[in-house]
Amino acid sequence: MLSSSNVEKRRKKYHPVADSTLKREIYTSDPANIEYILKTNFDNYGKGKLHHEVLEDYYGDGVFAVDGDKWKEQRKLSSPDFSKRVLRDVNSIIFRRNAAKLANILNEAANSNNTVDIQLESVCHSSKEDSNRFIRAFDEVSELSFWRYIDLFWKNKKVLNVGSEAKLKRSVQIIDEVTITVFINVDSSIVQQTKEENILSRFWHYSTTNPKYLRDILVNFMGGGKDSTGTTLAWFIWSLCKHPLHEKVASNIGTTISDFASHLNEEAMDKMHYLQAVLSETLRLYPSIPLLYGKVCFEDDVLPDGFNVNKGDMVVYQPYAMGRMKYIWGDDAEEFKPERWIDENGFFKQESPFKFTVFQAGPRICIGKEFAYKQMKITAAVLLRFFIFKLADESRPVTYKTKIQLHIAGGLHVRAMQRIDQN
Repeated sequence: MLSSSNVEKRRKKYHPVADSTLKREIYTSDPANIEYILKTNFDNYGKGKLHHEVLEDYYGDGVFAVDGDKWKEQRKLSSPDFSKRVLRDVNSIIFRRNAAKLANILNEAANSNNTVDIQLESVCHSSKEDSNRFIRAFDEVSELSFWRYIDLFWKNKKVLNVGSEAKLKRSVQIIDEVTITVFINVDSSIVQQTKEENILSRFWHYSTTNPKYLRDILVNFMGGGKDSTGTTLAWFIWSLCKHPLHEKVASNIGTTISDFASHLNEEAMDKMHYLQAVLSETLRLYPSIPLLYGKVCFEDDVLPDGFNVNKGDMVVYQPYAMGRMKYIWGDDAEEFKPERWIDENGFFKQESPFKFTVFQAGPRICIGKEFAYKQMKITAAVLLRFFIFKLADESRPVTYKTKIQLHIAGGLHVRAMQRIDQN
């Protein structure tokens, strides 16, 4: 078995994405194997050349598509913005404000008896016109990038600029245009005049001579945040429509929307164990990224279960499938059962990240995990305090849209009805 030190020497010698051509795809659902590739022998498994090629037009050299030094430096520079202090003092305030805005929109819809599409978009801070173009482009690039893993001829289409690759190119151009003109050029003047520490200022100072790299970094963080929390909240509402638990999840602090949102401090949120259980159960059955594209093996290895992995092989695990496996979650694995996340004292209990693989694990565990939970928890708490949700059409089947993220095809159309006890 190759030692971590030898693997590190090899990775310094060669470009982090210049490994050998992919040989085999090896699928595993064994938590021990997953722990081994994500943590124990982390240095021997990475994104590799395949993933970088497929995702390069979308993610570029951003954190989701690279290994080695680029991954380490981006992780290091972004980590302060996901600290507990920033999450408590800055982001939670923004989450409460945005949750209240959404609740007020739903309140208007309830008063006029209109249906709404609850599939949420959670990241975009430019003009409405730019936002719409940006969101549509993100959605299309996500979908078309996913198809590259399946389409054997995507490279030919890219060279010829036809079909799906022509569409992808147009959408990438929109993303580049909005990112560079709105997020980089406009904000750079502000960044130069302020000493305030934030993710944009740190990366801007780090890559002032390379706007393309800054674009890649920003697109990775915006793309990861925009889709993951929004799709999970949509599946959360759908799950509650199918398994009515509104009364068990809702909290009754505060009287008005703004008053309730303002009371959602750390102490209040920490007491909402069942709400976190429902969100985790939603993620178990409907993970925001259903298929993690695996890690490429850099040198011959042996997994804990004895399976031989060769250099160039890709080891794959699937959060969507694992969340439904009886040998991992028990005979009731396919049931929506939030109680599985509650201990005998009524408190939320964590599961091993190598079993509950939604946020990955090990050194590359999702840096925004707590950020995502806090945003979803605050938004869900506000919505369920004031509304009960019903599907607009109970007979309409819910299907998936094939993308990197697990979107609901056509959105989720619901009626938000005001809770009679909200006042």
